[in-house]
Amino acid sequence: MKRRSFILSLSGAVLGGRLVEWSVSGEELASVGDNGPGNVDIAIYRPAAVEHWGSEIAKLEAKDQAETHPQHSILFVGSSSIRRWTDIAADVASYSPIQRGYGGAKWSDVAVFVERLIWPHQFRAVVFFVGNDISGRDNDKSPEEVAGLFSYVLGKVREHNTEAPVFYVAVTPTPARFGAWPEIKAANTAVRAVCDSADNTYFIGTESVFLDAEGKPRPEFFCDDKLHQNRDGYVRWAAVIKSHLDTVLDGSH
Repeated sequence: MKRRSFILSLSGAVLGGRLVEWSVSGEELASVGDNGPGNVDIAIYRPAAVEHWGSEIAKLEAKDQAETHPQHSILFVGSSSIRRWTDIAADVASYSPIQRGYGGAKWSDVAVFVERLIWPHQFRAVVFFVGNDISGRDNDKSPEEVAGLFSYVLGKVREHNTEAPVFYVAVTPTPARFGAWPEIKAANTAVRAVCDSADNTYFIGTESVFLDAEGKPRPEFFCDDKLHQNRDGYVRWAAVIKSHLDTVLDGSH
């Protein structure tokens, strides 16, 4: 069993006007399970999530009704980088991807809608990329909150499918949000700790692809908005993701 002790704590944090007691240490991991920190009050996020993303989730549910996928499919869930991945079928050829991305997705709304996003599907693995919780704004989540929300979602995935590998794709260092990169990188590190502590859960790093020798984002991989990847960026992003899928799934499709 893949497990590593770590310390990750947020105690007495005020989220949405309500006090949330949240403290997890390596010694307490056994009591919260392999998913790491998961004592997150999702109710505080629900009103905003339903208001802003309810219609987008309904569109994805309509796709669930219209599409059929084999049980060995890979479910891709996340924000606009998943939604805009027009060549996903070719880029992860023969993995039968189920594409369920929506623009602006954050872990706080993925957590609210996780049962509607995940449970309708049969899959052999899930890949998450959610990139909007930290963007340099006053209402950004902390790295610990991001890790806790991912852990909650991971637990919900396990309720539906106990054995499927789960992959977390690190948030990309982009030119548009590079001012917030230290916090984004800290969140990636916090989530990596959750992945390392959980069974069959894998962190996919992407810094080496998108940062140049000076540690700055490579603009040639991004669209004019300096946030979303262009085709060259997707080719490299997809290669990293597929490499991890091949390794974990033994290249069998």
